[in-house]
Amino acid sequence: MKTFQTFKVFILPLLAVLVLAACSDDDTTVIDDGEPFVVAFETPSGNLSEIENDRDIALVYSETATNTGQVAITVASSNAVYGEDFTTVPAADGNTILLTINEGETGASVTFNKLNPSLDETVEIRFNISEVSYPNAQIQGNTSFTLNSSASLGRSFAPTVGGPNEQNQVYIDLSTEKQTTYQRDEWDLGFYSGSEFRVAINGSVYMAVAELESTDIDAVSSSDVADIQAAVAVGTFDPANEAYVDHPDGDINKTAISAISSNNADNKVYLLNLGFEVGTETPEPGSVAIAGDPRGYLKIRILRDGDAYLLQYAELDATTHTEVTIEKSPGYNFTFFSFNSNSVVNVAPESELWDLNFTVFTNLIDGAGSYGFSDGVLHNRKGGVVSYQVESDGYAEFTFDDVQAANFQQDQRAIGSNWRDVLEGTLTPDVFYIIQDPNGNIYKLRFLALTNDDGIRGYPEFEYELL
Repeated sequence: MKTFQTFKVFILPLLAVLVLAACSDDDTTVIDDGEPFVVAFETPSGNLSEIENDRDIALVYSETATNTGQVAITVASSNAVYGEDFTTVPAADGNTILLTINEGETGASVTFNKLNPSLDETVEIRFNISEVSYPNAQIQGNTSFTLNSSASLGRSFAPTVGGPNEQNQVYIDLSTEKQTTYQRDEWDLGFYSGSEFRVAINGSVYMAVAELESTDIDAVSSSDVADIQAAVAVGTFDPANEAYVDHPDGDINKTAISAISSNNADNKVYLLNLGFEVGTETPEPGSVAIAGDPRGYLKIRILRDGDAYLLQYAELDATTHTEVTIEKSPGYNFTFFSFNSNSVVNVAPESELWDLNFTVFTNLIDGAGSYGFSDGVLHNRKGGVVSYQVESDGYAEFTFDDVQAANFQQDQRAIGSNWRDVLEGTLTPDVFYIIQDPNGNIYKLRFLALTNDDGIRGYPEFEYELL
Protein backbone atom coordinates (compact mmCIF):
# COMPACT_ATOMS: atom_id res chain seq x y z
CA MET A 1 0.00 0.00 0.00
CA LYS A 2 1.45 3.39 -0.96
CA THR A 3 1.40 6.24 1.51
CA PHE A 4 0.08 9.76 1.12
CA GLN A 5 3.52 10.85 -0.08
CA THR A 6 2.87 9.25 -3.47
CA PHE A 7 -0.82 10.11 -3.50
CA LYS A 8 -0.40 13.80 -2.76
CA VAL A 9 0.43 14.72 -6.37
CA PHE A 10 -3.17 14.06 -7.32
CA ILE A 11 -4.97 15.83 -4.48
CA LEU A 12 -2.82 18.83 -3.57
CA PRO A 13 -3.96 20.97 -6.53
CA LEU A 14 -7.54 20.43 -5.45
CA LEU A 15 -6.68 21.19 -1.84
CA ALA A 16 -5.12 24.44 -2.99
CA VAL A 17 -8.30 25.39 -4.83
CA LEU A 18 -10.29 24.61 -1.70
CA VAL A 19 -8.07 26.83 0.46
CA LEU A 20 -8.18 29.71 -2.03
CA ALA A 21 -11.94 29.49 -2.27
CA ALA A 22 -12.22 29.59 1.51
CA CYS A 23 -10.09 32.76 1.65
CA SER A 24 -11.91 34.83 -0.97
CA ASP A 25 -12.53 38.56 -0.38
CA ASP A 26 -16.26 37.93 0.02
CA ASP A 27 -15.74 35.91 3.22
CA THR A 28 -16.13 37.77 6.48
CA THR A 29 -15.61 34.72 8.70
CA VAL A 30 -13.06 31.95 8.23
CA ILE A 31 -13.65 28.67 10.08
CA ASP A 32 -10.54 26.47 10.32
CA ASP A 33 -11.49 22.87 10.97
CA GLY A 34 -8.01 21.61 10.05
CA GLU A 35 -7.00 19.70 6.96
CA PRO A 36 -9.77 17.49 5.54
CA PHE A 37 -9.54 13.72 5.60
CA VAL A 38 -9.33 12.88 1.90
CA VAL A 39 -10.06 9.49 0.37
CA ALA A 40 -9.17 8.67 -3.25
CA PHE A 41 -8.23 5.79 -5.49
CA GLU A 42 -4.47 5.33 -5.72
CA THR A 43 -4.63 5.22 -9.54
CA PRO A 44 -7.42 6.19 -11.94
CA SER A 45 -7.49 3.06 -14.09
CA GLY A 46 -6.38 -0.51 -14.67
CA ASN A 47 -6.08 -2.81 -17.66
CA LEU A 48 -8.73 -5.53 -17.54
CA SER A 49 -6.88 -7.76 -20.01
CA GLU A 50 -3.88 -7.95 -17.65
CA ILE A 51 -5.95 -9.47 -14.83
CA GLU A 52 -5.94 -13.27 -14.76
CA ASN A 53 -7.93 -13.92 -11.60
CA ASP A 54 -8.08 -10.95 -9.23
CA ARG A 55 -6.64 -7.55 -8.48
CA ASP A 56 -6.66 -5.25 -5.48
CA ILE A 57 -8.00 -1.77 -6.21
CA ALA A 58 -6.27 0.47 -3.69
CA LEU A 59 -7.67 3.53 -1.97
CA VAL A 60 -5.40 5.88 -0.04
CA TYR A 61 -6.04 8.40 2.71
CA SER A 62 -4.44 11.81 3.12
CA GLU A 63 -3.47 10.92 6.68
CA THR A 64 -3.53 7.97 9.05
CA ALA A 65 -7.08 7.31 10.18
CA THR A 66 -7.69 8.20 13.85
CA ASN A 67 -11.31 7.04 13.83
CA THR A 68 -13.32 4.30 12.19
CA GLY A 69 -15.55 5.14 9.27
CA GLN A 70 -16.89 3.94 5.98
CA VAL A 71 -16.46 4.56 2.25
CA ALA A 72 -19.37 3.96 -0.13
CA ILE A 73 -18.30 2.97 -3.66
CA THR A 74 -20.80 2.57 -6.49
CA VAL A 75 -20.15 0.03 -9.26
CA ALA A 76 -21.35 0.44 -12.85
CA SER A 77 -20.46 -1.78 -15.81
CA SER A 78 -20.94 -1.97 -19.56
CA ASN A 79 -21.16 -5.40 -21.23
CA ALA A 80 -20.39 -7.19 -17.96
CA VAL A 81 -22.70 -8.43 -15.21
CA TYR A 82 -21.89 -8.34 -11.51
CA GLY A 83 -22.12 -11.85 -10.07
CA GLU A 84 -21.69 -13.52 -13.46
CA ASP A 85 -18.65 -11.90 -15.05
CA PHE A 86 -17.06 -10.42 -11.93
CA THR A 87 -17.49 -9.95 -8.18
CA THR A 88 -15.80 -7.91 -5.49
CA VAL A 89 -14.66 -8.25 -1.89
CA PRO A 90 -16.40 -6.67 -0.04
CA ALA A 91 -19.43 -7.72 -2.07
CA ALA A 92 -21.74 -5.11 -3.54
CA ASP A 93 -25.22 -4.65 -2.14
CA GLY A 94 -27.19 -3.57 -5.18
CA ASN A 95 -24.60 -1.38 -6.87
CA THR A 96 -22.83 -0.17 -3.72
CA ILE A 97 -19.74 -1.49 -1.92
CA LEU A 98 -19.26 -0.45 1.71
CA LEU A 99 -15.59 -0.39 2.71
CA THR A 100 -14.52 0.07 6.32
CA ILE A 101 -12.03 2.75 7.38
CA ASN A 102 -10.00 1.29 10.23
CA GLU A 103 -8.23 3.35 12.84
CA GLY A 104 -4.44 3.40 12.35
CA GLU A 105 -4.52 2.60 8.62
CA THR A 106 -3.47 4.78 5.68
CA GLY A 107 -5.67 3.13 3.08
CA ALA A 108 -7.79 0.17 2.12
CA SER A 109 -8.62 -1.86 -0.97
CA VAL A 110 -11.41 -3.56 -2.88
CA THR A 111 -10.57 -6.93 -4.44
CA PHE A 112 -11.86 -7.36 -8.00
CA ASN A 113 -12.48 -10.99 -8.97
CA LYS A 114 -12.57 -11.76 -12.69
CA LEU A 115 -14.97 -14.67 -13.28
CA ASN A 116 -15.21 -14.50 -17.07
CA PRO A 117 -11.83 -14.78 -18.84
CA SER A 118 -13.42 -13.64 -22.12
CA LEU A 119 -14.11 -10.06 -21.06
CA ASP A 120 -12.98 -8.01 -24.08
CA GLU A 121 -12.38 -4.45 -25.20
CA THR A 122 -16.12 -3.65 -25.16
CA VAL A 123 -16.23 -4.05 -21.37
CA GLU A 124 -15.85 -1.14 -18.95
CA ILE A 125 -16.27 -1.42 -15.19
CA ARG A 126 -16.27 1.83 -13.22
CA PHE A 127 -15.95 2.32 -9.45
CA ASN A 128 -16.91 5.73 -7.99
CA ILE A 129 -16.49 7.00 -4.45
CA SER A 130 -19.95 8.30 -3.60
CA GLU A 131 -19.73 9.00 0.13
CA VAL A 132 -17.20 9.02 2.97
CA SER A 133 -18.54 8.70 6.51
CA TYR A 134 -15.71 10.11 8.60
CA PRO A 135 -15.08 13.39 10.49
CA ASN A 136 -14.21 16.30 8.18
CA ALA A 137 -14.02 13.95 5.17
CA GLN A 138 -13.85 15.05 1.55
CA ILE A 139 -13.72 13.18 -1.78
CA GLN A 140 -10.95 14.60 -3.96
CA GLY A 141 -8.25 13.47 -6.39
CA ASN A 142 -8.95 10.17 -8.14
CA THR A 143 -12.64 9.86 -7.28
CA SER A 144 -13.17 7.05 -9.78
CA PHE A 145 -11.35 3.95 -10.98
CA THR A 146 -11.99 2.37 -14.38
CA LEU A 147 -11.20 -1.16 -15.55
CA ASN A 148 -11.15 -1.74 -19.29
CA SER A 149 -8.85 -3.12 -21.97
CA SER A 150 -7.76 0.30 -23.16
CA ALA A 151 -4.59 2.14 -22.28
CA SER A 152 -4.05 3.24 -18.70
CA LEU A 153 -5.27 6.75 -17.91
CA GLY A 154 -2.09 7.30 -15.91
CA ARG A 155 -0.72 7.02 -12.39
CA SER A 156 2.33 7.73 -10.27
CA PHE A 157 5.24 5.28 -10.46
CA ALA A 158 8.34 4.57 -8.38
CA PRO A 159 10.64 2.37 -10.53
CA THR A 160 12.72 -0.11 -8.52
CA VAL A 161 16.10 1.16 -9.72
CA GLY A 162 17.76 -0.17 -6.58
CA GLY A 163 19.19 2.78 -4.68
CA PRO A 164 22.61 4.42 -5.13
CA ASN A 165 24.18 1.39 -6.86
CA GLU A 166 21.35 1.56 -9.42
CA GLN A 167 21.80 -2.14 -10.07
CA ASN A 168 18.55 -2.62 -11.97
CA GLN A 169 17.29 -1.94 -15.44
CA VAL A 170 13.57 -1.23 -15.11
CA TYR A 171 11.22 -1.50 -18.08
CA ILE A 172 7.93 0.42 -17.83
CA ASP A 173 4.88 -0.13 -20.04
CA LEU A 174 2.70 2.94 -19.59
CA SER A 175 -0.47 1.55 -21.16
CA THR A 176 -0.60 -1.52 -18.88
CA GLU A 177 1.09 0.04 -15.83
CA LYS A 178 3.55 -2.85 -15.84
CA GLN A 179 7.08 -2.74 -14.43
CA THR A 180 9.70 -5.39 -15.28
CA THR A 181 13.06 -5.41 -13.48
CA TYR A 182 16.37 -7.14 -14.27
CA GLN A 183 19.84 -6.63 -12.81
CA ARG A 184 21.89 -4.72 -15.37
CA ASP A 185 24.87 -7.09 -15.39
CA GLU A 186 22.75 -10.15 -16.28
CA TRP A 187 23.63 -9.76 -19.96
CA ASP A 188 26.65 -8.87 -22.06
CA LEU A 189 25.70 -8.86 -25.75
CA GLY A 190 22.38 -8.18 -27.48
CA PHE A 191 21.85 -9.89 -30.86
CA TYR A 192 19.39 -7.82 -32.88
CA SER A 193 16.20 -9.60 -33.90
CA GLY A 194 15.28 -7.30 -36.79
CA SER A 195 16.24 -7.68 -40.43
CA GLU A 196 19.76 -6.36 -39.87
CA PHE A 197 22.54 -8.47 -38.33
CA ARG A 198 23.78 -6.20 -35.55
CA VAL A 199 25.15 -6.86 -32.07
CA ALA A 200 24.93 -4.43 -29.14
CA ILE A 201 27.14 -4.27 -26.06
CA ASN A 202 25.91 -3.63 -22.52
CA GLY A 203 26.47 0.07 -21.99
CA SER A 204 24.94 -0.06 -18.51
CA VAL A 205 28.11 -1.73 -17.18
CA TYR A 206 30.36 0.50 -19.34
CA MET A 207 31.48 -2.09 -21.88
CA ALA A 208 33.62 -1.09 -24.87
CA VAL A 209 34.81 -2.95 -27.96
CA ALA A 210 37.44 -2.45 -30.67
CA GLU A 211 37.81 -4.15 -34.05
CA LEU A 212 41.16 -5.87 -34.71
CA GLU A 213 42.78 -6.74 -38.03
CA SER A 214 42.69 -10.49 -37.56
CA THR A 215 39.92 -12.89 -38.57
CA ASP A 216 41.48 -15.79 -36.65
CA ILE A 217 40.35 -15.61 -33.02
CA ASP A 218 42.76 -18.34 -31.91
CA ALA A 219 45.75 -16.43 -33.25
CA VAL A 220 45.06 -13.24 -31.23
CA SER A 221 46.85 -12.86 -27.87
CA SER A 222 47.15 -10.20 -25.18
CA SER A 223 50.38 -8.94 -26.75
CA ASP A 224 48.43 -8.10 -29.92
CA VAL A 225 46.10 -5.74 -28.07
CA ALA A 226 48.50 -4.31 -25.48
CA ASP A 227 48.82 -0.99 -27.27
CA ILE A 228 45.07 -0.27 -27.41
CA GLN A 229 43.75 -2.11 -24.35
CA ALA A 230 43.76 0.93 -22.05
CA ALA A 231 42.06 3.10 -24.65
CA VAL A 232 39.16 0.68 -25.21
CA ALA A 233 37.20 1.92 -22.22
CA VAL A 234 34.49 4.33 -21.14
CA GLY A 235 35.40 7.57 -19.38
CA THR A 236 38.93 8.11 -20.69
CA PHE A 237 38.12 11.70 -21.71
CA ASP A 238 39.49 10.97 -25.17
CA PRO A 239 37.05 11.86 -27.99
CA ALA A 240 38.45 8.94 -30.00
CA ASN A 241 36.83 6.42 -27.67
CA GLU A 242 33.43 7.18 -29.19
CA ALA A 243 34.31 4.49 -31.73
CA TYR A 244 34.40 1.86 -28.97
CA VAL A 245 30.78 2.19 -27.76
CA ASP A 246 27.34 1.89 -29.30
CA HIS A 247 25.95 5.29 -30.16
CA PRO A 248 23.65 6.27 -27.30
CA ASP A 249 20.89 7.59 -29.59
CA GLY A 250 19.78 3.96 -30.03
CA ASP A 251 20.17 3.73 -33.82
CA ILE A 252 20.82 0.03 -34.47
CA ASN A 253 23.04 0.96 -37.42
CA LYS A 254 25.49 2.73 -35.09
CA THR A 255 26.74 -0.19 -33.02
CA ALA A 256 30.48 -0.33 -32.25
CA ILE A 257 30.54 -3.84 -33.71
CA SER A 258 30.14 -3.60 -37.47
CA ALA A 259 27.22 -5.23 -39.24
CA ILE A 260 27.77 -9.00 -39.33
CA SER A 261 28.56 -9.92 -42.92
CA SER A 262 27.43 -13.01 -44.80
CA ASN A 263 31.05 -13.16 -46.04
CA ASN A 264 33.06 -14.61 -43.15
CA ALA A 265 36.25 -12.96 -44.36
CA ASP A 266 34.72 -9.56 -43.51
CA ASN A 267 33.99 -10.42 -39.88
CA LYS A 268 36.98 -9.45 -37.75
CA VAL A 269 37.99 -10.38 -34.21
CA TYR A 270 37.17 -7.79 -31.52
CA LEU A 271 38.75 -6.87 -28.21
CA LEU A 272 35.89 -6.67 -25.71
CA ASN A 273 36.21 -4.72 -22.47
CA LEU A 274 33.56 -6.26 -20.19
CA GLY A 275 33.23 -3.10 -18.11
CA PHE A 276 32.55 -3.25 -14.38
CA GLU A 277 30.67 -5.27 -11.83
CA VAL A 278 27.70 -3.53 -10.26
CA GLY A 279 28.93 -1.34 -7.42
CA THR A 280 28.32 -2.42 -3.84
CA GLU A 281 29.72 0.49 -1.82
CA THR A 282 27.40 2.81 0.09
CA PRO A 283 28.12 6.38 -1.04
CA GLU A 284 27.31 9.62 0.73
CA PRO A 285 23.67 10.77 0.37
CA GLY A 286 23.15 12.38 -3.02
CA SER A 287 25.95 10.36 -4.65
CA VAL A 288 25.95 7.05 -6.53
CA ALA A 289 28.30 4.04 -6.61
CA ILE A 290 27.70 2.54 -10.03
CA ALA A 291 30.93 0.74 -10.89
CA GLY A 292 32.52 -2.05 -8.87
CA ASP A 293 35.52 -4.17 -9.84
CA PRO A 294 36.64 -4.40 -13.50
CA ARG A 295 35.29 -7.49 -15.28
CA GLY A 296 38.28 -7.94 -17.57
CA TYR A 297 38.58 -8.56 -21.31
CA LEU A 298 37.66 -11.18 -23.89
CA LYS A 299 38.27 -11.61 -27.58
CA ILE A 300 35.19 -12.28 -29.69
CA ARG A 301 34.23 -12.89 -33.30
CA ILE A 302 30.69 -13.05 -34.67
CA LEU A 303 29.59 -14.76 -37.88
CA ARG A 304 26.29 -15.58 -39.52
CA ASP A 305 24.79 -19.05 -39.33
CA GLY A 306 21.90 -18.92 -41.76
CA ASP A 307 19.34 -16.63 -40.13
CA ALA A 308 21.13 -16.95 -36.77
CA TYR A 309 24.38 -15.65 -35.30
CA LEU A 310 27.50 -17.69 -34.47
CA LEU A 311 29.41 -16.23 -31.53
CA GLN A 312 33.05 -17.19 -30.92
CA TYR A 313 34.76 -16.06 -27.71
CA ALA A 314 37.79 -16.81 -25.54
CA GLU A 315 40.23 -15.40 -22.99
CA LEU A 316 42.87 -13.18 -24.59
CA ASP A 317 45.70 -15.74 -24.51
CA ALA A 318 43.60 -18.83 -25.24
CA THR A 319 44.42 -20.79 -28.40
CA THR A 320 40.96 -22.35 -28.61
CA HIS A 321 37.53 -20.77 -28.34
CA THR A 322 33.90 -21.42 -27.43
CA GLU A 323 31.19 -21.28 -30.11
CA VAL A 324 27.50 -20.60 -29.49
CA THR A 325 24.70 -20.36 -32.05
CA ILE A 326 22.24 -17.60 -31.15
CA GLU A 327 18.86 -17.39 -32.84
CA LYS A 328 16.94 -14.18 -33.41
CA SER A 329 13.87 -13.70 -31.19
CA PRO A 330 10.86 -12.51 -33.22
CA GLY A 331 8.80 -9.99 -31.28
CA TYR A 332 11.77 -8.84 -29.18
CA ASN A 333 14.39 -6.18 -29.89
CA PHE A 334 17.28 -8.52 -29.03
CA THR A 335 18.30 -11.99 -28.01
CA PHE A 336 20.55 -11.40 -25.00
CA PHE A 337 23.61 -13.48 -24.14
CA SER A 338 25.59 -13.81 -20.91
CA PHE A 339 29.23 -14.94 -20.79
CA ASN A 340 28.79 -15.83 -17.12
CA SER A 341 26.23 -18.53 -17.92
CA ASN A 342 27.33 -19.19 -21.51
CA SER A 343 23.66 -18.97 -22.48
CA VAL A 344 20.85 -16.85 -23.78
CA VAL A 345 19.11 -14.89 -20.99
CA ASN A 346 15.77 -13.10 -20.76
CA VAL A 347 16.31 -9.50 -19.71
CA ALA A 348 13.67 -7.42 -21.50
CA PRO A 349 9.97 -7.65 -22.34
CA GLU A 350 8.68 -8.04 -25.87
CA SER A 351 9.36 -5.07 -28.11
CA GLU A 352 5.82 -3.66 -28.03
CA LEU A 353 5.34 -4.26 -24.30
CA TRP A 354 7.58 -1.57 -22.88
CA ASP A 355 8.03 2.16 -23.39
CA LEU A 356 10.70 3.40 -20.97
CA ASN A 357 13.88 1.88 -19.57
CA PHE A 358 15.29 3.30 -16.32
CA THR A 359 18.98 2.42 -16.47
CA VAL A 360 22.58 3.47 -16.14
CA PHE A 361 23.83 4.11 -19.68
CA THR A 362 26.90 5.11 -21.66
CA ASN A 363 26.52 8.57 -23.19
CA LEU A 364 28.76 10.86 -25.24
CA ILE A 365 30.13 14.22 -24.11
CA ASP A 366 31.25 16.66 -26.79
CA GLY A 367 35.04 16.80 -26.81
CA ALA A 368 35.42 14.12 -24.13
CA GLY A 369 34.10 10.94 -25.73
CA SER A 370 32.10 8.27 -23.94
CA TYR A 371 31.10 8.66 -20.32
CA GLY A 372 28.88 6.80 -17.84
CA PHE A 373 25.57 8.39 -16.83
CA SER A 374 23.38 7.39 -13.90
CA ASP A 375 19.63 8.04 -13.51
CA GLY A 376 19.04 7.43 -17.22
CA VAL A 377 15.61 7.09 -18.84
CA LEU A 378 15.67 5.73 -22.39
CA HIS A 379 12.59 5.31 -24.56
CA ASN A 380 12.05 2.20 -26.68
CA ARG A 381 13.23 3.52 -30.03
CA LYS A 382 13.48 0.10 -31.65
CA GLY A 383 9.91 -0.66 -30.58
CA GLY A 384 8.54 2.52 -32.15
CA VAL A 385 8.37 4.84 -29.11
CA VAL A 386 9.14 8.54 -29.58
CA SER A 387 9.23 11.41 -27.08
CA TYR A 388 10.17 15.03 -26.59
CA GLN A 389 10.83 17.51 -23.79
CA VAL A 390 8.61 20.47 -22.97
CA GLU A 391 10.21 23.37 -21.09
CA SER A 392 7.27 24.82 -19.22
CA ASP A 393 5.61 24.91 -15.82
CA GLY A 394 2.25 24.21 -17.47
CA TYR A 395 2.09 20.44 -17.01
CA ALA A 396 -1.37 20.48 -15.44
CA GLU A 397 -2.83 22.57 -18.25
CA PHE A 398 -1.16 20.68 -21.13
CA THR A 399 -3.73 18.85 -23.29
CA PHE A 400 -3.77 16.71 -26.41
CA ASP A 401 -4.29 19.86 -28.51
CA ASP A 402 -0.91 21.16 -27.32
CA VAL A 403 1.03 18.16 -28.65
CA GLN A 404 3.52 19.09 -31.39
CA ALA A 405 3.96 15.96 -33.50
CA ALA A 406 6.95 17.50 -35.31
CA ASN A 407 8.84 17.64 -32.01
CA PHE A 408 8.84 13.90 -31.41
CA GLN A 409 12.38 12.50 -31.41
CA GLN A 410 13.61 9.03 -32.25
CA ASP A 411 16.77 9.60 -30.20
CA GLN A 412 16.20 7.38 -27.18
CA ARG A 413 17.82 10.03 -24.95
CA ALA A 414 15.04 12.58 -25.43
CA ILE A 415 14.41 12.12 -21.71
CA GLY A 416 17.84 10.68 -20.87
CA SER A 417 19.27 12.36 -17.79
CA ASN A 418 17.88 15.81 -18.64
CA TRP A 419 15.20 15.50 -15.97
CA ARG A 420 17.65 15.85 -13.09
CA ASP A 421 20.44 18.21 -12.07
CA VAL A 422 23.19 15.85 -10.97
CA LEU A 423 25.34 18.62 -9.45
CA GLU A 424 22.53 19.96 -7.29
CA GLY A 425 20.96 16.55 -6.71
CA THR A 426 17.55 17.93 -7.63
CA LEU A 427 14.94 17.71 -10.36
CA THR A 428 15.31 20.01 -13.36
CA PRO A 429 12.64 22.67 -12.82
CA ASP A 430 9.81 23.33 -15.27
CA VAL A 431 10.31 20.44 -17.68
CA PHE A 432 8.08 17.53 -18.59
CA TYR A 433 7.87 15.03 -21.41
CA ILE A 434 5.46 13.88 -24.12
CA ILE A 435 5.64 10.20 -25.10
CA GLN A 436 3.93 8.28 -27.90
CA ASP A 437 3.87 4.51 -27.53
CA PRO A 438 3.81 1.87 -30.32
CA ASN A 439 -0.01 1.85 -30.28
CA GLY A 440 -0.30 5.60 -30.81
CA ASN A 441 -1.22 6.44 -27.20
CA ILE A 442 0.19 9.82 -26.19
CA TYR A 443 1.10 10.62 -22.59
CA LYS A 444 2.47 13.54 -20.66
CA LEU A 445 4.97 12.68 -17.93
CA ARG A 446 6.77 14.59 -15.23
CA PHE A 447 9.21 13.58 -12.53
CA LEU A 448 8.38 13.90 -8.85
CA ALA A 449 11.57 12.69 -7.17
CA LEU A 450 15.23 11.84 -7.77
CA THR A 451 15.93 10.64 -4.23
CA ASN A 452 14.07 9.14 -1.30
CA ASP A 453 13.15 11.13 1.82
CA ASP A 454 16.70 10.67 3.17
CA GLY A 455 18.31 12.17 0.06
CA ILE A 456 19.51 8.79 -1.25
CA ARG A 457 19.80 8.54 -5.03
CA GLY A 458 18.31 5.72 -7.07
CA TYR A 459 14.71 6.24 -5.97
CA PRO A 460 13.08 8.08 -8.88
CA GLU A 461 9.36 8.76 -9.05
CA PHE A 462 7.19 10.10 -11.84
CA GLU A 463 3.56 10.56 -12.78
CA TYR A 464 1.95 10.36 -16.20
CA GLU A 465 -1.42 10.91 -17.82
CA LEU A 466 -3.01 9.73 -21.06
CA LEU A 467 -3.75 12.63 -23.37
